[in-house]
Amino acid sequence: MMQLPDYLYINGEKIRQISVSEAVINPADESILGHAPVASTAQTEAAIDAARSAFDQGIWPRMSIKERVAVMQKFHDFLRGMKADLVQLIVAEAGSTLMQSDFMQYELPMKHVSHLMDDALQIRPEMVPVEISPAMDGSKVIGTSSVNYEPVGVVAAITPYNFPFFLNIGKIFHALLMGNTMVLKPSPLTPYQALILAEAADAAGIPPGVLNIINGGIDTGNLMTSDKRVDMVSFTGSDKVGSAIAAQAAPTLKKTHMELGGKSAFIVRQDADIAGAVQAGLGGFVTHCGQGCALTTRHLVHNSIRPQYVAAMQQAIAQITVGNPADPSVMMGPLIRENARERVERFVQAGLDSGAKLMAGGKRPAGLEKGFYFEPTFFDDVDNRSMLAQEEAFGPIAAVIGFDTDDEAIALANDSDFGLSGHIFSKDAGTAYEMAMQLRTGGVAINNGAGTMLSSAPFGGYKRSGYGREFGRHGLLDFCQIKSIAFQGR
Repeated sequence: MMQLPDYLYINGEKIRQISVSEAVINPADESILGHAPVASTAQTEAAIDAARSAFDQGIWPRMSIKERVAVMQKFHDFLRGMKADLVQLIVAEAGSTLMQSDFMQYELPMKHVSHLMDDALQIRPEMVPVEISPAMDGSKVIGTSSVNYEPVGVVAAITPYNFPFFLNIGKIFHALLMGNTMVLKPSPLTPYQALILAEAADAAGIPPGVLNIINGGIDTGNLMTSDKRVDMVSFTGSDKVGSAIAAQAAPTLKKTHMELGGKSAFIVRQDADIAGAVQAGLGGFVTHCGQGCALTTRHLVHNSIRPQYVAAMQQAIAQITVGNPADPSVMMGPLIRENARERVERFVQAGLDSGAKLMAGGKRPAGLEKGFYFEPTFFDDVDNRSMLAQEEAFGPIAAVIGFDTDDEAIALANDSDFGLSGHIFSKDAGTAYEMAMQLRTGGVAINNGAGTMLSSAPFGGYKRSGYGREFGRHGLLDFCQIKSIAFQGR
C-alpha cells in the first residue's frame, strides 16, 4: 500500500506539526492502518482563513470556467495514475470489497467528475427576454438583463465514511469548478482517502488556499459550520447530524446543501420478473454491507408473489460470501466499526419484538472473530410503521412488506420521513413510470434503471433525505450564486 499521509493540507502546504493523532482501523481485521493527524482549533482556523483569503484576494474565483476545468483535468489525471493504490486504500480503510472498491468507489466517481467538467463548460451567462417600457421623455426604451452564475464563496465540505473517495472528489469538483474555495473535512474513521488528495492538488497546480484538507471530530466540524467566514456548508451524512448542522449554520445564514439518509422503497409488482427483482433487491441491502444512503431496504412486494420472492431471496442470500474484502472471492465485507454492528443487532431485535419473521441472517457470521461482520439479513411480514421499516439501519438488513394494489404500494412507499431513492420492478414499464411520478423521492429506478448511475443526472432527496442536488448542471448550480445585471437601450 502507498505511504499513508501524515499531514494536513492548509494553504497549499503539508502541515506535519501535529499534536494529536488518532488510530485508523481496518474494519476487516481490526488492525491499525496508521495514526492520522487531527487538526487543532488553530489549524482549523488557519484552513478557514486560507480559504477565505484565496477567495477574496486570489485568482481562482476570477478565472474562467475553462481555465478552472483545465486545472481540474490535471487533478483528475493524477488520480487516474493513482488508481491501484487508491483502490487498495479503499478496501483497507472503508472495508469495501475489491470489486466494489474498483467500480463503485473509484471508477464511478471518476466518471462522474469527468462528466462534471463537461457540464461546467456549458454554464454561461444567459439573457432574459427583452421588455419595452416608456421613458420620461415619452420615448420607449428596451431593457433586458444578464443572468450570471458566480461562486458562493468559501465552502465547508463534510463527508462520511461509507463512500469516502467518491464523496470527497465529488464535493471538490462541484465547488472548485464553479470558482469556490474549500475546506474539506472527512469522517475521522476514513481520513486517508481525503488527505491523500493533497498530492493531486499539488500536481494539478491548484493555487494555495483554494483546497484545504483537515481531519477532526465534532469540534472541528462545529467550527467549520458556524464560522462567519464560511459561506456554504455541503454535508453528506445522517439526517440527525444534518439537522444539527443546519441549526449551527443558521445564525450566520449560510447556504446549506444536505445529502442525508434514506429508507428507500423497492416495489415489486405482481407482473415482475421475480429472479431479476430478487437480484436487484439483494443488491439493495448487501452492497457495501448495507452502508449506503440510497440503498433500497424496504421491499414492498405484491402479496400474490411475496412467498416466491421471499423463498428466492433466501436462496440468493445463501450464495453471499462474507469475509475480508481484500479476498477477491468475497461478496460482502464488514461494517465500519463495532458500534455500527451493534446498531444492526438492535434493529434485528426490534424486528423480532415487533412480530416480523426473520427469514435469513440476523447474527454475526461464524468463524470471523476479527472484523465487524454481520450476516445479510431480511425479515418478512414487516409492519411499515415499525422501527425496522421507518429508521435507517445503515447495515445489511431489509424489510419485506406486502401490498395488494399499486395505490397501496405508493402510499406505503411515501409513508416515510425519507425520500432519497426508490425502485420499481414490473413488466409494465408505463405503469411503473406513472407510479414513479407519484413517489416522493429524489430518484427512482425502473427495472434496474439505466444500468448505471448516470453522470449528469441530479442526485438528492426529499424530506429528511435532504435538499440540494449533486452532479450535472443542477448540482453545479447549487454551488453558485445567481446575479442579475439589468441594462437598457433607446
